[in-house]
Amino acid sequence: MSIFRLVEIMAALRNPQGGCPWDLEQDFRSIAPYTLEEAYEVADAIERGDLGDLREELGDLLLQVVFHAQMAREQGAFDFDDVVRAICDKLVRRHPHVFGGEPVESAAAQTEVWERLKAEEKATKGAVGMLDDVPLSLPALTRAAKLGLRASRAGFDWPDATGPRRKLDEELAELDEALAGAGDPAAVEAEFGDLLFALVNYARHLGVDPEAALRRSNQKFVRRFRHVEQRLVATGQSGPEAGLEQLDAWWGEAKEQETSG
Repeated sequence: MSIFRLVEIMAALRNPQGGCPWDLEQDFRSIAPYTLEEAYEVADAIERGDLGDLREELGDLLLQVVFHAQMAREQGAFDFDDVVRAICDKLVRRHPHVFGGEPVESAAAQTEVWERLKAEEKATKGAVGMLDDVPLSLPALTRAAKLGLRASRAGFDWPDATGPRRKLDEELAELDEALAGAGDPAAVEAEFGDLLFALVNYARHLGVDPEAALRRSNQKFVRRFRHVEQRLVATGQSGPEAGLEQLDAWWGEAKEQETSG
């Protein structure tokens, strides 16, 4: 089935004459949270290795693109064809080794070409700083990683993981100092934020995606806590009745099962 069938359906949903009342009430700002949610659901399906769900979630994400394009068409700004044309032009422009006959030796070399071309495009649009187009709407861990990477490409970085590891100790000491002092909540928050940023920088040097790593740790916590809950149900106790020592022992059981499994 052609993508244009989806474009037609979206246009019908937004048609003031007989369209969907809910769809007609939406604008770019109201739809944006759904766009982010669908992107996360795509990532979740990938994380779970569920290709059936991935097919469905990719369709939901595609709908978001068509929805935004339809609203833009109604305003006379652009339409879905313009969106497709723009990304096609960008892909051809940023892959001269594929479409222009310019040789590229490796994936790393291609990344350098991509970033150089991207910087040239930004300059033509009047962008000034290297960090200007890192979206504020990104998850904080992801944005911190991108900010650190951009700064690194400008030469503002440690040569290896030793520097960011020392920075972690420095930031942790400053957090301890803030906690030991007047206990100003704003100061504690600021130092904790610096510690998180330093940790993200360390992750980058280790080749770890902090957002993906935290998602996996969240899921690990959920799995192990479910084991603890099952133990509580089996013994007929509440958490406080069982006590922290017993809860921790059951947590250890869950950890051991995952390790031995």
